[in-house]
Amino acid sequence: MSDRLLGFGFESTVDDVVAGVDLTSVRAVVTGATSGIGVETARALAVTGAHVTLAVRRAEPGRDIARTISETTGSDRIAVGHLDLADLGTVRSFAETYDGAVDLLVNNAGIMALPEAERTSYGWDLQLATNFLGHYALIAALADRLSEGSRVVCLSSAAHLRSPVVHDDLHFDYRPYDPWLAYGQSKTADVLLAVETRRRFADRGVRAFAVHPGIIHTELQRHIEWDTSELPLKSAAQGASTSTLVATAPELTDGAVADHPVYWQDCAAAPVVAARPRGYSGGVAPYALDEGNAARLGEIADATLAAL
Repeated sequence: MSDRLLGFGFESTVDDVVAGVDLTSVRAVVTGATSGIGVETARALAVTGAHVTLAVRRAEPGRDIARTISETTGSDRIAVGHLDLADLGTVRSFAETYDGAVDLLVNNAGIMALPEAERTSYGWDLQLATNFLGHYALIAALADRLSEGSRVVCLSSAAHLRSPVVHDDLHFDYRPYDPWLAYGQSKTADVLLAVETRRRFADRGVRAFAVHPGIIHTELQRHIEWDTSELPLKSAAQGASTSTLVATAPELTDGAVADHPVYWQDCAAAPVVAARPRGYSGGVAPYALDEGNAARLGEIADATLAAL
């Protein structure tokens, strides 16, 4: 790994990791870019000169954020598109109206630890549908626009260590619903999405990564009461740094796709851990990197999309 990458860590911000990076020829899409780390990611990409499309569920806040990013960065290359990941019709519409190549896709949007079980209109657990299936469908819908060597970044979490993907009971039909198991399963699914994206687009050299951003107080945690005394909290600018790093680092274009680890945290490749570690030390579970698990989940997702 290069000396530049080794210089980043827990406290690095998005401005640190994009310093000196020029992406003026890059077209980027960031989902969930109306709050928290999504805004910081979009802003940092704008600083690099990239053309950035904010794919957002709420259009008016999206336009306000786009205007603010333009004013603070001087970029006039910020667009807004409507995307509700739980509504697959809007995923198709976004892809149909999106103009141009996709050099960079940051799957940032998500929901977390819903206190009560909720389902989409087509029967999926809402957390799994929003965090995983909507992004899976977005990649599929934009597949012909993914350029040679493009990058896909999937926002996961250390919470994936709470649960593998339970393929035979994805939607808690037979298990009691648990907010954290549902969230953990959806975040494991996001790592598997990166694994499967690498496999499916290997012929084009698409580089897919999953990241744990850290613990940040944002709108995402609105259902949670944190005891912050023992948590290693990050600012939004720090929380967005790892996803922004794997999205932009010139060093990650070197070598084959397989040369670069799938899962990153604190601006570095994360270790594989055999069991759930204590506290929030992180790492990635082997079941989240398993190609068989990824392929099976992809088959289930394909069947769902084909039926709708």
